[in-house]
Amino acid sequence: MLPFIGYILFGLANIYLFSLAIKQLPTAVAFAVWTAATLILIKCAELSFFNQHISWPEIFFMLLIMVGILGLKFYAIQVK
Repeated sequence: MLPFIGYILFGLANIYLFSLAIKQLPTAVAFAVWTAATLILIKCAELSFFNQHISWPEIFFMLLIMVGILGLKFYAIQVK
């Protein structure tokens, strides 16, 4: 029962915090940052809890995600 309650609480927190992010950022940028943060945190959990290894291609593609987010942010600043 405890994992289910945690799932519900984190789900509600996710919706609330994402709604706050959308108020401050363009929707595309907020969604990209949210998705990238989720992917990177999942990879960190895999490394920490499941003793998985990280490969160079995974590092490269995570860096590409970060570059894409920075590109969206800098583009949004220039458009205003």
